[in-house]
Amino acid sequence: MAILSVVAYHALPAYVPGGFVGVDVFFVISGFLISTIIFKSLADNDFSFLEFYAHRIRRIFPALLIVMACCFVLGWFALLPEEYKQLGKHIAAGAGFVLNFILWKEAGYFDVASELKPLMHLWSLAIEEQFYLGFPLLIWLAWRIRINLVLVISTVLALSFGANMIGVHYDVVQTFFVPQTRFWELMTGVLLAWLSLNGGNKGEGGLIWGNRCMTRGGALCDVTTRQAMLMSMLSLVGLALILASVFLFNKTMPYPGARAAMPVAGSMLLILAGQESLINRILLSSRVMVFVGIVSYPLYLWHWPLLSFARILESETLSLEIGATAVTLSFILAALTYRLVEKPIRYGGHAGTKSIVLCILMALVGFIGYNAFDREGLPFRQKQLLLNNERHQFRKIAASDESRCLRRFPTFRGYCLLAKDSQPTIAVIGDSLTPGLFNGLKEATANDASVNILGLSLGGMLPLMGVSSYDNLSPYERQAASALGSSQMVSIAGKTASVELVVMVGNWTLYIDPQPDRKMFVRLADRPEITDNREVYRIALTRTFSYLLQQNKQVVFVLNQAGLNFDPQSCANNRPLRLGNEMRSTCAVSRDDFERHNREYREIAASVLKDFPSVKVFDVAKFLCDDQWCWAMKGSELLYADRTHFSRQGGSYIAQFLAPVIQEARLGRIQTN
Repeated sequence: MAILSVVAYHALPAYVPGGFVGVDVFFVISGFLISTIIFKSLADNDFSFLEFYAHRIRRIFPALLIVMACCFVLGWFALLPEEYKQLGKHIAAGAGFVLNFILWKEAGYFDVASELKPLMHLWSLAIEEQFYLGFPLLIWLAWRIRINLVLVISTVLALSFGANMIGVHYDVVQTFFVPQTRFWELMTGVLLAWLSLNGGNKGEGGLIWGNRCMTRGGALCDVTTRQAMLMSMLSLVGLALILASVFLFNKTMPYPGARAAMPVAGSMLLILAGQESLINRILLSSRVMVFVGIVSYPLYLWHWPLLSFARILESETLSLEIGATAVTLSFILAALTYRLVEKPIRYGGHAGTKSIVLCILMALVGFIGYNAFDREGLPFRQKQLLLNNERHQFRKIAASDESRCLRRFPTFRGYCLLAKDSQPTIAVIGDSLTPGLFNGLKEATANDASVNILGLSLGGMLPLMGVSSYDNLSPYERQAASALGSSQMVSIAGKTASVELVVMVGNWTLYIDPQPDRKMFVRLADRPEITDNREVYRIALTRTFSYLLQQNKQVVFVLNQAGLNFDPQSCANNRPLRLGNEMRSTCAVSRDDFERHNREYREIAASVLKDFPSVKVFDVAKFLCDDQWCWAMKGSELLYADRTHFSRQGGSYIAQFLAPVIQEARLGRIQTN
């Protein structure tokens, strides 16, 4: 059931929004099953670390090696160099069972969507193996020196759960990926395993399993009809808790935190209810569910790469037909992997030799993956094609631009860029849209000795005085630092005497119009009681205009471009392998959609600008939109690197129109002075 919810979520996230809780269910089951084996071995005095880890290697490595090798081969033909570079890194991290840490560190404003990472799902396998790296030693030591195992297990469980509860309020991404905030789920299964083998009172009672119970000594005892009914009720409640999590949770909610207790509790109840309880006997013991359980591990490994590669090659939202094909193929490959790879290696003789060979192969695959990462995605694979790498190139900056800037503004903690080694005359400040315009203006003004562009940029932060901007998944540190960073951008631009003009850039729509999967919060540092983003935006915009004008700066306010509802890469014939032969016919969003999504922030800005007639307004849409469409492509040039940011060509295209506006404003300032 755990694997089915995960597969359904990955294939149909709109219909199974909380299917990711299947991983939590899996953690509980894994902890229960593996620790049961350990406890029995300890009780029989035949536990061996070597045998335990050799068994884990034969269980985990074969299917994982096959899947990672297939991803590497498919990626060779299907992926662009930057994509292949990331895949190589993930293969290396997957082979070392540390991918959860890599994904945590990768997460951020510019990160590639998780749907486009074919090995993203290996984070949970990494956490499981990290747990089993130290757990057997802990239990063995406690057993040998006769420490109460329930106390040890409960302590680790409580500490991990506490870290989870605290961490989810400070850094959701870190709490999701790091092992210490996930171990409590595995420990829940461990506690159940210990109680199942050693539970009950010294009297006649004991833990009840379906229609049977067991005393502390292991003898069977009678179970009344009433007790059997109770166990069936437990199984029903357990299933209800898991299903409620699957359909009520979604990816916009901070997780795990307290919410994870719901599927974990459901898993506990299903295990406690035993094999003969209603749900376990009728549903989970059916032939179909037993088959799914047998192939669950290879199914988990196969389904996500197939769905991810399909999304990459379609460059669009996955169609129902292709999604269904990928899931069907996952089941077929899972069954074949189990029959032809897992069973022969896992069982039979030569266990030691098999384990050694598997370790060597895993190290080899990890090295091959790292080599692809270290060699920039092996670009020679596609040297015959004209590849567009703008998705990753647009935010890359010249090292000299950054070093020049940081020498003059060493305290700024963001993108600090300076076009020439002289005092800046124009400051471009804003969020992640800023570097694109900086590069374009740098090119447009390269031959003008009187102009030097300063770029100050902080991803996801508005260039407004005293404003913090963060989303529902932002770490606490980000929330606290946001207002400081935003004010610092404005302050540097305002207080730098040589700066004559300030260009304010931002993806303003993002902070006003709620996004389906990203809820933004905009708050004033000195008036936190105002929780309406629109009102905060109005007040902060007024304050910022007033401050900059008081500092005798000319101001150009840039109204942002349209956000795309498609991947601009689908407009270019730059991928060596595609699922469909046709590129996107209209590389644009409708003008009506653009107007609808941008209307509210533009109306607020217009009302504020009435009080500041000297502020120049530059509307990007005038140069991208006609009456019907807002274009992401001009001729053969992609103007966008992704759904939000300009490519280098896009920045250059817009800069040729923005530069005259800046020059006009500068001349007005000179004449005024």
